[in-house]
Amino acid sequence: MATQTSALPGEADVERQYGGYAWYALFVLILAYTVSFIDRQALTLMVDPIRASLGITDTQLSLLHGFAFAIFYSIMGIPIGRLVDQRKRTWIIATGIVVWSLMTAACGLARNFLQMFLARVGVGVGEAALSPGAYSLIADYFPKRRLPLALSIYTSAAYAGSGLAIMIGGTIIALMPAMTLPVVGHLEPWQAVFIAIGLPGLLVALAVLFLREPVRTSMRAGDHPGIGDLLRHIGRNKGAYLLTMVGYSISGMLWNGALAWFPTYLMRGFGWSPSDVGLYYGLTLFVCGTAGILTGGALGSRMRARGMEDANIVIGLIALALAVPFGVAGMMAPTGAMTVAGIGLFLFATCMPWGCAAASMQEITPNQMRGQISAIYLFGLNFIGLAFGPTLVAFFTDSVFRDDSAVGMSILAVILIAAPVSAIVLMLARRPYREALGRIDF
Repeated sequence: MATQTSALPGEADVERQYGGYAWYALFVLILAYTVSFIDRQALTLMVDPIRASLGITDTQLSLLHGFAFAIFYSIMGIPIGRLVDQRKRTWIIATGIVVWSLMTAACGLARNFLQMFLARVGVGVGEAALSPGAYSLIADYFPKRRLPLALSIYTSAAYAGSGLAIMIGGTIIALMPAMTLPVVGHLEPWQAVFIAIGLPGLLVALAVLFLREPVRTSMRAGDHPGIGDLLRHIGRNKGAYLLTMVGYSISGMLWNGALAWFPTYLMRGFGWSPSDVGLYYGLTLFVCGTAGILTGGALGSRMRARGMEDANIVIGLIALALAVPFGVAGMMAPTGAMTVAGIGLFLFATCMPWGCAAASMQEITPNQMRGQISAIYLFGLNFIGLAFGPTLVAFFTDSVFRDDSAVGMSILAVILIAAPVSAIVLMLARRPYREALGRIDF
């Protein structure tokens, strides 16, 4: 590797150079992430209408929600992550937004399971460009002491987007009748939802395209480290990377499985309409999810500033300790209103660690590898958490309980399985993570 000779900006230089513009750029990236989750999560509110139109089972529906999206999101993220480390990140993100927006609209044109599956694959491929690029940009816009909070604010868009998806979707379903359009033909209300939420993303792509590309900070010697350099760095810190990624990926099963099936549980278990779920559950997700991740980010930044080097992992353990009792209370509640209250507390807890989880990868990774490491982290998070979390819930419903009305018990089973396993792995990650921070060589 060539020796880096140019002076690199330090933390004070970063703050002085970008200042308020960093917060504007963060706002634009938050907007993009919010749109991505609106496009990604709208499907959760429309399980039964989609099943009826396409003639599919809960398990097939879970594949549309999780596997079709996650597998290609995960696989494409790795080569895209390498591009992020070498090319202009704003262009990469903007291109991804265009792709996923058009493919979300294409979901509304699907007439069978295969067409819907392929459209969801396209959504995953497009969204694979966002977070590796966004993590890298944010790490260069903000000094390290602000990074857990900045990444938590960015990640909060996942919960704002999910909540908005449910609220917007419920409203559109309630107001929009089936229709017939020229060329397109007959559209059910759920199909119109996908078209309505997909196309506005093209405007967000323009906003991202015109962001300033920040100077890369905290760089290792050499302009473009190769795959060998990446593998050697991971090998030196394999305990930190492997255990942290696996621990958070298993925790993602708990969150994604519950998030995908909570609306269906409220409709099947308590007879709520899609519009009721959209209003009450969507608002709960928006408020409690956003509050949870901002609380976790602020607490993580405070703990980190006070010298707790593994604060980004400790937050994950605190979240799991809170999530289990709240999840049990929500799933065992006798009324819909009490269930939503329990779900709100569960969402607050499970959303707490995700900004810190993202920050944990940035802290132990040289700048020119951050896109690739972020992609590997997201591969595990989505392949394990998103691909298997919703499907595991559906598996319990279809194959263990053999009863569509047992979806609440299926959610609870996944919570009780995933949470302790995740906690054990994250506990094991603490020591190697601290060691990795001590040997980082940039």
